[in-house]
Amino acid sequence: MPNLPALRYVLLAAFALTCIGPAVAAEANRTAGSWIPLFNGRNLDGWIPKIRGHPAGTNFGNTFRVEDGILKVRYDQYGGKFQERFGHLFYKEKFSHYRIRAVYRFTGEQLPDGPGWAVRNSGLMLHGQSPESMTLDQDFPVSIEVQLLGGTGTGKRSTANLCTPGTHVVMAGKLITQHCTESTSKTYHGDQWVTVEVEVRGGRIINHYVEGDLVLSYTDPQLDPGDANAKRLLPTHPKIITEGTISLQSESHPVEFQKVELLRLEP
Repeated sequence: MPNLPALRYVLLAAFALTCIGPAVAAEANRTAGSWIPLFNGRNLDGWIPKIRGHPAGTNFGNTFRVEDGILKVRYDQYGGKFQERFGHLFYKEKFSHYRIRAVYRFTGEQLPDGPGWAVRNSGLMLHGQSPESMTLDQDFPVSIEVQLLGGTGTGKRSTANLCTPGTHVVMAGKLITQHCTESTSKTYHGDQWVTVEVEVRGGRIINHYVEGDLVLSYTDPQLDPGDANAKRLLPTHPKIITEGTISLQSESHPVEFQKVELLRLEP
């Protein structure tokens, strides 16, 4: 004869697992899935360069390169002048719901004619347009930029800030139209490696993290109808941005990426 109290416990446990199992599984998939290395540590396979003044696919001046297992942005073949040749290195796929993690650092000196704001400045461009859809002389893709800044040796200079080329976002229910918004991160001087992670949930929430700490949060990424580049996209793209490309910036200061990896999230 079965042990009725024990049987009752087993049945209740099975019922509980049936009810909450899918939710637990989904949460586990969000937090403990497999990170995908977007950068393989050997070459630029899977990545597409787009540098101002050059068509997509042309890596002018060997700007983006892999050396010693590190993805590097360099300007030693620029003839000593940047000449506003802003560049971006795009991953081949588009993504919608994901976490992206990058380990980066700034090295060396900026090219002398680089803009002052670009000193120790790079970025992760998310929810971006495709490199092929950019015009030949377009500076930046329409995107959400997670701005990466290094300290200049003195003073405060946060990283994982938000900049919005051709886009707007919403914070605390208010449409944010200013170009850049600072995060609450600390300042990272010198050439230390810094880990930035971003949680992207389609056209809803985007969260920035630095060394594990939440430093900025916003919602409703959207095209700016007053921006010329965004205007070109609006006839064929919804205003709220739910997916897009990922790219790494080249803005006149050398920068290195030790890792660029992605974790897909459930919608």
